[in-house]
Parts: sequence; structure tokens; C-alpha cells
Amino acid sequence: MQISITGRHMELTDALRDHAQSRLEKLNSEFPRLQTAHVVLDVEKHRQLAELIVHAPNHVVVDAKDETSDMYASIDSAVDKATKQLRRIRDKMVDHKSQESLGEIEAEVEARQSEA
Repeated sequence: MQISITGRHMELTDALRDHAQSRLEKLNSEFPRLQTAHVVLDVEKHRQLAELIVHAPNHVVVDAKDETSDMYASIDSAVDKATKQLRRIRDKMVDHKSQESLGEIEAEVEARQSEA
């Protein structure tokens, strides 16, 4: 996965870059087919904003934003939100594919019960 990290209105420190990089590597270990991730870190007065844009196969784009008073917490929360969205998308795809077989099994069970 290609990772890019951008800082707006702030100087991006090595510690922030390493923290974002390590969190995204954990995300990539759970979802290995991710293509790109772009992290935008922004400071507006006392607001610390983190935005994460992830591109995956099949035109899946996940956008997660969070705002706290601590940049590390913003990064963690944005990654957690993106993880939740990716899990929901993955589960939808997996559940959708298995609905036919589940429907066939239910039909067989109903048929057997009506015969008995």
C-alpha cells in the first residue's frame, strides 16, 4: 500500500509521521488489498484535524475524519473510523455472495419440514 502523509498549517514531525505510518500498517495487515492511503493532518487554532482517504479495489473509497485537541488521538480515531467502514464494506460483499446458498438451505429445510 502506498502511504502519503501531508501536514497543513503545521510542521510535520517525525513522531507524527511514524505514528500515522504504524497505524496504517496495522490497517493494511487487516485489509491487505488496499492500494493507497492519504493522511492529511491539519491544525486550526485549538482543533487538531486528521483526515484519512483510503482507496481499495473495485472503486471503493473510504473517507474518515476526526477532530480532537490531540493530534495523536485524531489519527487513532480516524483510522478506527476507516477500519469500521472497511469492515462494513467487506462484510456486505461477503454476506451478499453467501445469500444464495443460505436461501437454498432454508428452502431445503422448509421442504423437508413440509414433507414430514
